[in-house]
Amino acid sequence: MFPISPERKRDISYLTNLPGASERLNIFNADLDKPETFAPAIEDCVGVFHTAHPLDFADKETEEVKIKRATTGLQGILQACVDSKTVKRVVYTTSISAFAFSTTKADSDLIDESCWTDVELIRSVGAFGGSYIVAKTITEKAAIDFAEKNGLDLVTVGPTWATGPFICPHLPDSVYVAMALIFGDKAHYEHLKSTSLIHVDDVARAHIHLFEYPEAKGRYLCAAVEFTIEELCEFISTRYPEYKMPTPDSWKDLVPVKFSGLSTKKLEETGFKYENGLVEMFDGSIKCCKEKSLL
Repeated sequence: MFPISPERKRDISYLTNLPGASERLNIFNADLDKPETFAPAIEDCVGVFHTAHPLDFADKETEEVKIKRATTGLQGILQACVDSKTVKRVVYTTSISAFAFSTTKADSDLIDESCWTDVELIRSVGAFGGSYIVAKTITEKAAIDFAEKNGLDLVTVGPTWATGPFICPHLPDSVYVAMALIFGDKAHYEHLKSTSLIHVDDVARAHIHLFEYPEAKGRYLCAAVEFTIEELCEFISTRYPEYKMPTPDSWKDLVPVKFSGLSTKKLEETGFKYENGLVEMFDGSIKCCKEKSLL
């Protein structure tokens, strides 16, 4: 079942046209600003995957508005899960951004599930997409707190930049950032100086795996490939020589959004294995961009 905002109902053919959708997909009108509208979708379910979150990297809305919408909607949805009496587990999609900007570990330490982004640091430096990062961090903490107080089995999954094939008509932000070298968008080079990616199919598989894995508990980082911008540039140049890559001078003066290395040991210890690397990610992204005349 897939809840969707009423104003977006006109643009769901990419969902209803999926193979088997007529038999397996039910779509409900729902709105994060009106969390009670999610109750019909949750009724009689044994599992809920909460992936909805206001996404506004351009900061068109204030941080306060984003946090209120996300937390109010989240708590309403989680309450509906409790009230259903049938939901056994909720898998909530958080983000690497809720882990990565931690001030509790040394630069040489790996980022793991014990790390929480310092929201005051994000506010003070005016980071790109800062209000999204703050909202995502605060919302995940609110979800965990609600679950503990209400006896709800909640698992959170924190993927890094997700890329690969996409079915929506527009280019997803995370795919665009991953392909910034191809598009020649210098504004996003800083996000590629040292970062990580994961194939969207592996993100979906991780959610399903953690729903089905009996001992799943708490937070899980989800990141498949780490690289520098130099390594990514070499990869693209070799595999896709038709795209001219920028020279290192294009990013030499940029201050990178620096992440410590990421540890996904906790997820891998549950038996989960990543099935896709950079080849599958970029092959899928480029193919979809061409099919939709975006590249």
